[in-house]
This record gives sequence, structure tokens and C-alpha cells, in this order.
Amino acid sequence: MMSSSPANPDLEAEQAHLDLAYHQLEAMRAAARGLLESVLDQGRGGTFQARAERDVMVRTSLQRLQHLDIGDQSLCFGRIDMGDTDAGEGEIFHIGRLAVSGPDQDTLVVDWRAPVAEPFYRATGHDPMGLTLRRHFLTGGRRIVSMEDERFGAGAEPSSQEAGSELAGGGVLLAALERTRSGYMRDIVATVQREQDEVIRAPLTGILVVQGGPGTGKTAVALHRAAYLLYTHRFPLESQGVLVVGPNPVFMGYIGRVLPSLGETGVVQTTIAGLATAGLISGGSVQGSEPAATAALKGDARMAAVLARAVKNRQRPLRQGVDVPFGSAMLHLSPEDSARVVATARRRGGTHNARRRLVEQLVAGNLYVQYTRTVDRNRRRVGAEGEAQVIDQVELGRQVRRHPGLAEALDRMWPRLLPEELLHDLYGSPPLIALASRGILDSEEQAHLYRPRSPVLEGIGWTPGDLALLDEARALLGPTRRRPTADDAMRTYGHIVADEAQDLSPMQLRMLGRRSLSGSMTVVGDIAQATGVRAPADWEAVVAHLGPPGRRSGDTGPPGRRAGDTGPPRGARYVELSVNYRTPSEVMELASRVLAATGTHLRPPRSIRSAGSEPNLVAVPWERLEEEVVAQARSEMEAMAGGTVAVVAAPSLVSRLVGAMAREGLAVTDAASHGIGSALTLVPVELVKGLEFDAVIVVEPALLVAEETGGLRSLYVALTRPTRSLTVVSTQPLPAPLRRMSA
Repeated sequence: MMSSSPANPDLEAEQAHLDLAYHQLEAMRAAARGLLESVLDQGRGGTFQARAERDVMVRTSLQRLQHLDIGDQSLCFGRIDMGDTDAGEGEIFHIGRLAVSGPDQDTLVVDWRAPVAEPFYRATGHDPMGLTLRRHFLTGGRRIVSMEDERFGAGAEPSSQEAGSELAGGGVLLAALERTRSGYMRDIVATVQREQDEVIRAPLTGILVVQGGPGTGKTAVALHRAAYLLYTHRFPLESQGVLVVGPNPVFMGYIGRVLPSLGETGVVQTTIAGLATAGLISGGSVQGSEPAATAALKGDARMAAVLARAVKNRQRPLRQGVDVPFGSAMLHLSPEDSARVVATARRRGGTHNARRRLVEQLVAGNLYVQYTRTVDRNRRRVGAEGEAQVIDQVELGRQVRRHPGLAEALDRMWPRLLPEELLHDLYGSPPLIALASRGILDSEEQAHLYRPRSPVLEGIGWTPGDLALLDEARALLGPTRRRPTADDAMRTYGHIVADEAQDLSPMQLRMLGRRSLSGSMTVVGDIAQATGVRAPADWEAVVAHLGPPGRRSGDTGPPGRRAGDTGPPRGARYVELSVNYRTPSEVMELASRVLAATGTHLRPPRSIRSAGSEPNLVAVPWERLEEEVVAQARSEMEAMAGGTVAVVAAPSLVSRLVGAMAREGLAVTDAASHGIGSALTLVPVELVKGLEFDAVIVVEPALLVAEETGGLRSLYVALTRPTRSLTVVSTQPLPAPLRRMSA
């Protein structure tokens, strides 16, 4: 049985409990501040060990204060009763954002991630998981506004799940969904639903793939999963690290406050481009664009084999020998000797640059044999008055490396290379492209890779498609320093969350696979919203590129790899979120027509909310487009009363529409430059995926479909962004699925 009333007889007692919990939270924060201040008062004196211990205590105290800072978020949002609490035989647990203990160390609030809190999210009438009562709080600040009860067990009326609703705490959930949006995603810790919780609490090991259509909360679920895993597996993950990767800076800014609001501030959050540029050594910039065909080729898994061969092609024997004078000896490195050195080094494991040292040692060994033979001959010829001392091989190697002729020969045989150097040399030489891609790429594809050389490495303007190739090259080459430091290593993580992963190219997916310490990943997205240059048909096509070296599709693998050992990692698990909490049913009905026209096999998620009105389709002459968009934006801003409004358009219209709205006095933000923190935002369609707004105005859908690689899929993404109101403004004939709606 469900009940919801501000007059609940338990309201006063629950408020008193919440007041005590807040009081104790303040006491916990005061204790953490006191510890920090006492440590800081000690100063920087003392032994090295004392200073190190002080630094650890400072970091721990700061982390504790961050964890206890919940801002204006609700501390406690529910309660569960297990057993017959009326008879004094059961237990009561209050569920909240973090754990709080009373003055006598009794538990006032249980962390939502604790095992005992699981029934709060999972219990149903069919499987109450030991509950007799589940209570949701609707709060305003520190006050409980109302409570919603669900009773389980003998004598209880059918629960919401049995009555046909999939919602736990439906009233509280719907109230949260009806709130106006801001420029930042909120956490959903108080309203997580059963199918979402199953994803959040799934085991750490292996790859978990989460398919979720618009409004299913997949991004929020993935972030809550990261917080849950850090709580449950704190010991390994705190040191190994957790990485969250998203599609672009606008998206990352939008989701950036969720994990801190859950008490987790140590998670690395970045874009796939940010992950790659962190490894750029030469200072080259990422700018410009390239044809879609070139971008698609650079993301193709075959490029891994091309780059591996490009590296191998830089490992080459000398065509002519080189003389190296050393003392009384004239040493000689022949082409045949250099060929044996290169062949030996190729058979060894390790990165290209790391094996340069082996090449030097092998060359030094060859020259040392010649040197000792020369010394022996001289001794026999002149007797004991010959060279007084024979140096060892290591010293000989150190000295001969300084010889200009030998240093040049070593660089020809096995050069130390930066990733940028390898790629720049490859792109700028059609013969090198042909040599590296023979039997892999056809002649037309090879031509796509060519571009003129830059006079300086630092001045190269890399494209987004180059970044994953630079990262692949970095993995193949390794650090250039003879004695690499920890900073040279590619960082790995104990768990990786990849959002909107359906748009990652195979080469970008390989980037993520390399950074996974143990293969533990959460891969999130919607195949139906795939708008990349090569949209995958299913998740198996995505997962195939995430495995470790030797198990990724297109991987040539290191020496010793088993024949045929390619394909997806073993044990990937697939789940689908089926409920759309965000998008009103009227909007989703329109968007579903567009989705069906894309030819996808996926069904849209089922909306649980109604807007009470149909989407507004407005047709105007071309010369009135700007005027109409301005009028619609002004109208929606008034209607949303403090909420968010987005104007979504094709790239060619963005600057024109921003200018028109600014001239009419509307405070509009260009999301591409400034994110989405204002009430009215102009969002290019390629940046709108994953975002949500109270009202959305989609401008010129036919042009959007024509300009975007994703076509109708990009339109589907744009249409599914609103939580309350959708308007479509057009001057051209609507795409066919929308015409059927407007007829």
C-alpha cells in the first residue's frame, strides 16, 4: 500500500531524527576541521618522516571535509523497516547520501551504497527483500515536506510494482522529474529505480555494457556506479584510479558536479580528446577538420596494423657500412651485422624506443669483438708493450656512441621517435604510406592519409582523427628517454566509465582498452543515437576493440601472441534500461517516428510522463526564420520560469541565430564556446547529445539532417532533449517522419 501525505503521523519524529543527523554531520565536519587546523599549526619543521606524515594527514583531512560537504543536497531521503518493527523485533535504517553516527555511535543514516540499503532500491511486492516498510522523503532544504510509504508483507495492499507501475517512490520521483533544470546534471541518489540499481551494483570485474535510450538515466547511472564501486572497492580503486570519459567538454561540464555531490572528488573526468592530448610531447595543437572519409579511415581498426608496420619500417639495416676509429683499432659495422642486430631486436618484446638500448648494446657487442681481436693481434705483433689495458664492453659502447658516424648509423637503423614524428613522417611521404599500408589499405585510402609536411614539428595542426593514432603510436614507441620516469608511463585505471561510447571509433576504443588495468569497464550509450562517421550496428562491434593487446579486433599483437587470438574480451555483460524518465510521451511519440525511419532494430524506451500537450511544429518563410526563433525562445523562457531553454540547430545556422537573439536583447549563450550554464543556450546539434533542457526549439530539421553525418539519427537526438516542451521551426519541407505528424 502506498500513501503520501504531509500529515503523516510519523512526520514529527522523522524530522527530529533528521535534525539530529544534521547536527551530527556538523559535528563531524567540525572535528575534521579541527584536525586539519591542529596539523597545520605544527608547521613544516621536524624530520623528513614527520613532514611526510603531516602531509598525509592534511590530505586526509581535506578529503574528509570534501566528503562531508553535501551543499544544499538532502542528507537523508528515505527509510526502510525490516521485520516487525511495531513489535520491537525488526530494524529501522534511514538511507542517505553518506553515513552519519549518533553521539553514542549508533547509526543515524546509512550510506546509500551500503549493502543494507539495497532493498530501498530493489524491493518489490513479489520480492520485498525482508522489508515491511519503504518510506521516501520529499525534502526542501533540511525540512521534510512530505513522505511516501510503501508497505510489504502479509496484509499489505498490492504494491506499486504489482499494480502496474515500475516506480519506487513514484511521487518523489515525479516531483524530482518535474523540477526545472539548471546547467548541470543532478544526482539521482534519492530516486534510483530497480533496473538502474542493478546496473549500479553490478560486479566490478569485466566489461558491463549499458544500452539506454533517451531519458533512461544511463549517464547518471554510470556515474553513481563509479561512486558505488569506489565505496565498495575502496582499497584497490582509490590507488588505481577511476576514469570517466565523455564525448566533449560541454558534456563533461554538464555532468561534472555529480560525483562530487556523491562525495567522490578523486575521479578523473575528461574527454577522449583530452585523454590523447595529455600524451602529446611536441606541443602540437589540435585544430582544423578533415573530410568525413579521412576521419572515418583514421578511426578504422586497420590503422593499428598500418602504424605497427610504419614503426617496423623504421627498424632497418644499414645499406652501407660505417667505420668507427677507436684507439689503435678501426672498427666496422657492416650491413650484414646491422641486419642481424635489427632482426634480433625485432624478436624481443617491448616498445620501439625501449629496444633502442638493446640495439646499441648489440652493436657495441659486435664492435667489442672486433676491438678485442685487434688488441690481441697487436699484442702478438709488438709483445707485452702493446695496449696496457683492455676496456670492457660497456665502456666501449659508451665511448663509440659519441662517434658522429656511428650515432648517425644507429639513428638510421633504429631511431628514437616521438609519436608526432612517426605520424608526421608517415603522412608527408606517399612512399612511406604505401609501404606501411600495402595489403591493408587501397590506393584511394592511402591518398586520404597524405598531407604536406610542416616545417616544424611544434607547428603541426592535428585533427581530432589524428589523436587516437598518436596515442597508438605512443603505445608502440614508448618514451624516448634512455631512463624513463613514472611521468613517461601511460596511466592506467582500475575502472573506466565510457559514456556515449557508441560514437567512439575503433581506434579511440583501443585508447580506452590500453588504459584499463584489469579490463574493468562500464560502457554506456545508445546504438540508436550513434552519429559517428561509422556507426556500429551493435554493442559487440564496440566491445571487440576494448580488449587487452592481442584480443582487440584489428590487433596484430606483440610477439608470442596466439594465432587467431582476436575479438572481444571474454565475459562482457549486456543490460538494457527500458524506461524513459525524462522525455514526455508526446515528444517521444514524434521522435519514435524518426527513429523508425533510421532502420534501427532497437525500440525506444517507454516514457512514464506526459507533457499534456503535443510538440509545436511551426512553418515560416525563410526570411522570417530568425524572427520566429527569437519569438519562440522568448515565449519558452517566460513559460519555463527559471528553467532552461535550448535552441538546437545545424552548424551553419549557429552564428546567425546567436546574433539574431542577441540583437533582440535575449541573453543567449553559445554552448560551443561557453557551455550551458545560462537560461537560454544555442547548442549545435553535434554537442547536444546527453544534455537535457526544460524546453527545446529545434530549428530547420531538414538542414540539420542534410549537414550532419548522423542524418536522421542526429535529428532523433535533438528531438529527445526536452523534459517539458518541444518546438520545431522550419522553412523547408519537414523530413518525412515529421510530415506524417503534421499532416
